[in-house]
Amino acid sequence: MSAHSSHRPGPGHHHTEIDWEVMTDQLEDSGELQLPVLRLTADRLRELLGPEQEVRRILDIGSGPGVMTCVLAEAFADAEAVAVDGAPGLLDHALARAERLGLDGRVTVRHAELPEGLTDGDEHGAGGLGPADLIWSSKAVHHLGDQQGALDALAAVLRPGGLLALAEGGLPMRFLPRDIGIGRPGLQARLDTAQEHWFEIMRAELPGSTAVVEDWPAMLGRAGLTRTGGFTFLLDLPAPLGETARAFLHNHLTRLREAMSESLDVEDCRTLDVLIDPGAPEGILRRPDAFLLSATTVFTGVRPAR
Repeated sequence: MSAHSSHRPGPGHHHTEIDWEVMTDQLEDSGELQLPVLRLTADRLRELLGPEQEVRRILDIGSGPGVMTCVLAEAFADAEAVAVDGAPGLLDHALARAERLGLDGRVTVRHAELPEGLTDGDEHGAGGLGPADLIWSSKAVHHLGDQQGALDALAAVLRPGGLLALAEGGLPMRFLPRDIGIGRPGLQARLDTAQEHWFEIMRAELPGSTAVVEDWPAMLGRAGLTRTGGFTFLLDLPAPLGETARAFLHNHLTRLREAMSESLDVEDCRTLDVLIDPGAPEGILRRPDAFLLSATTVFTGVRPAR
């Protein structure tokens, strides 16, 4: 179970089921594109923890292919960073990435199905995630039925003075002008609406799905954390885009075309077909006006020192 990109991915096979391993390339491309934001985020987390707080062990919950796990290992040079995910193939990618970056030995992996893996330890914590000084989770908690329960479980494994940081919310990604010269103007707004509808169904179908006001600082407070707050960083890649960003957007639009066709009218489906056509000059892989603008919001809370 993992989600790393700055948007909500659509399902690959069933209506709201996501095969994360099929999405490996897209998750890695997204992580690579977001590296400037991820590094700024890691620096901010280090500031929030302060120089007195020793960081020995970091958990990346729903780590995907380990892009942020490795960024955190680089930012906290004395810590072990643990990629936690339910997809073994993604964990293999995390280990390979760590080795490529010379971080092997400091980056480890833990296979855990979420949310069960958050609470499967005994009363001494054995068999569970183990204690952590910093917990990071990006776009993963919203795939768990009981979001407050997940936060409670994560807060419980923090050491005193430790920090929980969640990347949730932000803004929908923007990548095309309002009028793209094909189809009806305003395609992205309609795609947003279709994704919101998909997201609502996905949440409703999750095991143990529980409605909650998604006031993340308040939820962190209810989990027993203090000094709750949030910050946002912008990823701004202007046109013309490089190949990695274009490949990422092509994957994104292809998945939307597969998943959202029931929610879109015939004309919008036709427009998406042109955008994902590798040979079309108006396609996302070739058009000169494609850009990438996304805002990632991170919410944080600290476990009180004893």
